[in-house]
Amino acid sequence: MHLEGSAWKFGDNIDTDVIIPARYLNTSDPAELAKHCMEGADPAFAGKVQPGDIIIGGNNFGCGSSREHAPLAIKGAGVSCVIARTFARIFYRNAFNIGLPILECPAAVEGIRTGDRVAVDAAAGKIKNLSTGAEFEAKPIPPFMREIIAAGGLIEHVKRKVAK
Repeated sequence: MHLEGSAWKFGDNIDTDVIIPARYLNTSDPAELAKHCMEGADPAFAGKVQPGDIIIGGNNFGCGSSREHAPLAIKGAGVSCVIARTFARIFYRNAFNIGLPILECPAAVEGIRTGDRVAVDAAAGKIKNLSTGAEFEAKPIPPFMREIIAAGGLIEHVKRKVAK
């Protein structure tokens, strides 16, 4: 699973209300949620992010409520991956449930700035800052979780398994 895009760096404790403000939770449509993605941290983000781009977060990314709307908004905005020092556990699980790859890598967070081009090999846990040449090691995404991502999320993964 090779991903590549420009980095968008955010700080620590980016909560689900920053990722997608509660006033937009009247829908679960990823395209609609994407219009307001990261609005609490950068109101212009949704208009500037490009398909494949990568969010870089600090500690406790995705803390707050258990809503799946947060990773849905990120994925709907075209973000291919989120790399953070640490993730809130419920966000971690919700991200994989909806098919959004995420990696924990403190060194990458330190070594990547907004605007840097980043390449990720999620299967190998390799992250490379293409702008500086710096390389980082993250824990690879296990095969069964890569299957969930490839299927588009847990529900589609289960549907495929049941259909076999």
